Amino acid sequence: MAVEAGVCYGQSDVPLAAAAAAGAASIAARLAALGACAPWRIETSPLTRCASVARVLGQMHGGLAPREDAGLAEMDFGAWEMQRWDAIERAQIDAWAADFEHARAHGGESVAQFDARVGAWFDALDAFEMPAREGLWVVAHAGVMRAITARALGLPLARCARWPLEMAAIVVLRREPSSGAWQLARWNA
Repeated sequence: MAVEAGVCYGQSDVPLAAAAAAGAASIAARLAALGACAPWRIETSPLTRCASVARVLGQMHGGLAPREDAGLAEMDFGAWEMQRWDAIERAQIDAWAADFEHARAHGGESVAQFDARVGAWFDALDAFEMPAREGLWVVAHAGVMRAITARALGLPLARCARWPLEMAAIVVLRREPSSGAWQLARWNA
């Protein structure tokens, strides 16, 4: 990201530090090495740092137009947006940590509100008739990927929130066709 390390930038629309094409090429190469299915559909956060990469990935796959969905945007940190984490009052961060799901000291979304928003997107996946041997690619943020994974695996988001996830990491979830059960195939690949 073209933002200084240690800055809170959830829904702030910060640009990428490098060209989207370079990021997309790296992701595509890593997906190919993992044997990932071609995308049948690409869903993306509307924030530039995701949408720009998704557009290039779509171009690399026959001009597939990504679908932007606000449900895939990162958490809204309200007044904390674009503030250095170490400049935010310690008491506010402690209050947030003490009530991880519901605290909103920053005035933005609570974790519960964020999880419900992402969950609504995830729950709508059942309406998709995905072709066999093709995948749904999601270009989103670390918080969103943790929320999707928690919902898919039936885990508390607080547990998945502790799992490290690098910038431009790949997460692969697979759904068993007969049972509908989700499995985590790759994390932080």
